[in-house]
Amino acid sequence: MSAPRPALAVASEIAPLVKTGGLADVVGALPGALAPQGWALRTLVPGYRAVMAALKRPKPVADWPDLLGRPARLLAAEVAGLDLLVLDAPELYDREGSPYLDAAGNDWPDNDLRFAALCKAAALVAGGAVKGWRPELVHLHDWQAGLTPVYLAEAGLATPTLLTIHNIAFHGLTAANRLAALRLPEVGYSLDGFEYYGHISALKAGLTGARALTTVSPTYAQELMTEDFGMGLDGVLRHRRADLGGILNGIDTTVWNPATDPAIRPFSTPAGKAANARILRAEFGLAKGAGPLAVVVSRLSDQKGLDLLLAALPGFLAGGGQVALLGSGDRRLENAWLTAAAAHPGRVGVRIGYDEALSHRMYAGADAVLVPSRFEPCGLTQLYALRYGALPVVARTGGLADTVIHANAAALAAGCATGILHQPGSVGALDQALAQLCALWRQRDTFRQIQRNAMRHPVGWEASAPLYAALYARLTVDNRETA
Repeated sequence: MSAPRPALAVASEIAPLVKTGGLADVVGALPGALAPQGWALRTLVPGYRAVMAALKRPKPVADWPDLLGRPARLLAAEVAGLDLLVLDAPELYDREGSPYLDAAGNDWPDNDLRFAALCKAAALVAGGAVKGWRPELVHLHDWQAGLTPVYLAEAGLATPTLLTIHNIAFHGLTAANRLAALRLPEVGYSLDGFEYYGHISALKAGLTGARALTTVSPTYAQELMTEDFGMGLDGVLRHRRADLGGILNGIDTTVWNPATDPAIRPFSTPAGKAANARILRAEFGLAKGAGPLAVVVSRLSDQKGLDLLLAALPGFLAGGGQVALLGSGDRRLENAWLTAAAAHPGRVGVRIGYDEALSHRMYAGADAVLVPSRFEPCGLTQLYALRYGALPVVARTGGLADTVIHANAAALAAGCATGILHQPGSVGALDQALAQLCALWRQRDTFRQIQRNAMRHPVGWEASAPLYAALYARLTVDNRETA
């Protein structure tokens, strides 16, 4: 058996150490998914406080007195089964707040420098900064890793790079006068490079500089090349159409396993959800309902369509439905949902914040999970829902469209339906989808069959990991042929 091939991932977050969304879950899962495919993936992450606190006996492997004007060192460590390289730069990462925002919810004013330093470190690692280890390929995740190809080119390195777009809505923009501070070449500040309407775009740097591009679902890859979804970068992506593909995200089916999950009353059939439903209703102060118990586990934003759900809420409650919501984000939406809970005691329950164990209990107890997003690159919520036998009621967009089989007449007759899809961005379409959910819930045999279908639906990395491995192999073969 041949030795695993070395590759480097570069990301701003990784589960279980630091997480603000699905990006962290994917970055944390990919090393384990790719190991059976013959790739040993190390992950370079910033040394935030939470990351540094988790390190046990880290090994210094590089020292950089001047990394874009700041002292830094590189630490190697293994945490939670992950092979990590941690960029220890206290001036950049040792601070309160989230990876991107301060305690008041504002962007850190030096985010451009913080993540440019991560990219510069990635280029140094690709150049051999870690003695005895050098990656064959660098896998970049979102804008925070987007400047890496620029620094690689400046160093004269031909290491192939793959950029995965998790959400094109975030460009990593900074002022043009930051070129010198970020030590970026003036020649790169052009229409064909990282210039974007008078700004530097870290994401565009990755889109124009990486050897290949992927995003997290086939449908999202197609959507990104349109004006409606491309967020001003659709032209760039159409130009790179031949290098762009969609590889669907998966979830860790060991962590997300209703038969063994320590956070819930374990179950392996839809009937086993009843005990978890009772627990969930008690936690959220909900009475026993005359309709489906639906949950929302989400960042609260207009992208996620939570304002649309508020508008459709009266009709769903009138049909006997109940809603339990866990999330945080836009203060306007937080307050609106708290107001809805106060107006509908026993039928709407709201927790502001995030609680991983509670999210498991919500999927386990729910009849349905609502994801009314205006756009959704992939989404993991619907995958957790399928695994736990909670019918996903989702907008027909991005990865939601790729992972849920709509309960139309044909799918019901064929016995393959797993959830309900609706037109995105429409209160009327969402209202109809919720009415269909209530109607199906009252057809108990049909509803249980859809739940069984959902629980059998593949949601892991079995199909996607070989696609990534094949792309890695192709890029490194291409690199050897062009070297």
